[in-house]
Amino acid sequence: MKKILLVILSAFCFSTFAQSEKLDGNYNLSIETENASFTYTLILQQDGTFIFHSYTNNKQAIPPESNTYGKGTWTSEKNIITFSANPNTDFNEKHTLDFNNSKARFISKSPRDKSDKVVKTRLQFYKSDIFWMQGKELLKQ
Repeated sequence: MKKILLVILSAFCFSTFAQSEKLDGNYNLSIETENASFTYTLILQQDGTFIFHSYTNNKQAIPPESNTYGKGTWTSEKNIITFSANPNTDFNEKHTLDFNNSKARFISKSPRDKSDKVVKTRLQFYKSDIFWMQGKELLKQ
């Protein structure tokens, strides 16, 4: 009985570790238009923290260039990543974006899919209090 319990517990621990390992990394999105460019960078770290940077170069805005930052923690359940930020530690003069109530779906090719179909590994934000983050898809680098 002890051996069976050990095997089940080990399998659970390895599967949990393997999932978090494939989620962490750098995610980017660059958008170019005639008058503006937008670059979004999200770094999910193995320790469960994240750093976000948004750079905007809009020739019609005042000022034309802007940088916004955010940081906090992330957790995953199945393929859903939930972001949170602690008001006491994650906000300062530089890090002003509030990622509380933000959720993204991790999308990748299934290991069971043996076809030649190309599925880019990405995060798709489907819920966020930051209005311009909803619907954004950041590609894993």
